[in-house]
Amino acid sequence: MTTRTLVTLVALAVSALASAQTPKLTIPLTSLQTGAALTAAQAAFAQCQKAGYTVAVAVVDRSGYALALLRDPLAGAHTVNAASAKASTAVSFRIDTAELARETQAGRPQSGIRELPGIVAGAGGMPIRAKGALVGGIGVSGAPGGEADDACAKAGIAAINDALELE
Repeated sequence: MTTRTLVTLVALAVSALASAQTPKLTIPLTSLQTGAALTAAQAAFAQCQKAGYTVAVAVVDRSGYALALLRDPLAGAHTVNAASAKASTAVSFRIDTAELARETQAGRPQSGIRELPGIVAGAGGMPIRAKGALVGGIGVSGAPGGEADDACAKAGIAAINDALELE
């Protein structure tokens, strides 16, 4: 083998290793669109109104940023922040906030999570998924109890679920 052939082989090997070790610089992400967020918020809001609840509903994208927010004029001032925090908490932890509440009770290993700023460990926040991938979250606040908040949030997700799964 000549020196020139050896140098060429080494150069090819180094080139192949370099290209094999080059990390991907981007990742594909899917996120909820504003129209879908508004549809979900309206459905959750309508469900709560039908039940006689004065609430706020927030829908966020996969990063936890608001896409849609509705508030009944008679809902308490705290409901806007609480609904938004529930939605973003559900996205951040990728679980329903009712489940997060159970898992972070005092004495549990993860109880310190409740001390983080902006975290709401109480029912009413749910992640929104499309084909298993996280695309956003919904939060409801103001209904009488977490189960009622959850029921309204579920109605919001149900309103867009079929369309999300078909995309």
